[in-house]
Amino acid sequence: MQHDDAMQMLKAIAKAFDEHDLDGIMGHFAADAVFQAPRGPDPWGQRFVGLEPIRAAFAARFAGIPDIRYQQDEHFVDGDRGASEWTLSGTTTEGKRIETRGCDLWILRDGKVLKKDSFWKIRTAR
Repeated sequence: MQHDDAMQMLKAIAKAFDEHDLDGIMGHFAADAVFQAPRGPDPWGQRFVGLEPIRAAFAARFAGIPDIRYQQDEHFVDGDRGASEWTLSGTTTEGKRIETRGCDLWILRDGKVLKKDSFWKIRTAR
């Protein structure tokens, strides 16, 4: 995948996340893609493999934080690797306000996302 095409893909994915556009997001993922969520029982968080489990995980994120926004995004690509930084903000269904910086580490293959590994800053009370 050419550098500029990969950059445009990461920007399009970030825009689709910000707009809660599951079809727009999933259209960029390979059938055998892996998503590693920032939270979960394992050192890597929770792992989702394949389009349907990944889609369900993203849909759950949108349902749990209905007004979630991904903004202030910046992207980097080098070969088949990429990184994205962003600010996530929103309010959970329990009424908890979230605003945190995060990043995704990407592995790309044949114009699609093979792996999305997400990380969020852990905020503490002041």
